[in-house]
Amino acid sequence: MLVLAGGPEFFSNGIHLNVIEAADSPADESWRNINAIDDVCRAVLETADRLTVAALQGNAGAGGCFLAFACDRVWARAGVILNPHYKNMGNLYGSEYWTYTLPRRVRRGEPRAVMENRLPVGTAQAAEIGLVDRVVAAGRDRFLAQVIAAAHALAEAADFGAVLAAKQAQRAADEAQRPLAAYRDDELAHMRRNFYGFDPSYHYARAHFVGKVPHAWTPLHLALHRRKAAV
Repeated sequence: MLVLAGGPEFFSNGIHLNVIEAADSPADESWRNINAIDDVCRAVLETADRLTVAALQGNAGAGGCFLAFACDRVWARAGVILNPHYKNMGNLYGSEYWTYTLPRRVRRGEPRAVMENRLPVGTAQAAEIGLVDRVVAAGRDRFLAQVIAAAHALAEAADFGAVLAAKQAQRAADEAQRPLAAYRDDELAHMRRNFYGFDPSYHYARAHFVGKVPHAWTPLHLALHRRKAAV
């Protein structure tokens, strides 16, 4: 077993927007950041000799959610909040192999709806959709201990070998159908346009986010009455 625990306050929020904003070339630093986290996700996805668990003791957002979804199991502490979308950051497309992992995880609704819904997702809703496999009703002080105990139980189960073999067979079948590299190349083609293209929305949104600049008006995905009026 391999358990990725993240930190007590948050699991991961994806690329490091503060580091990117402070860089001499935010576009170049964005490109380095996204490729770095893609490398981590690929390593998790290609881990074939054990089962992987994302243990969310804190919140996760954007690419941090999809880093978790690269694992075989996602276990979250009750009360954790997920923001599994990118669009609020200047219509960022996103990477972290989300086009591979999300369709295989969503049990209810359409994967695209998860990306379009720019609202926080609690653990109960996340479990219903399929984004989370297990919700652990424990405080911060007991969560990791319960996760470690559950991971030991999973590893010692009589059917562990069969579960691991099934994982390996599925990954091989998926790779034969479409290699992970193809998903990454397609996602990064979109991201390159976000970082280097003519539309500066991502750079403006990042600068406002890092600088804690408030919105001039309530965004349309929250002000539903204005969105309907605009239509």
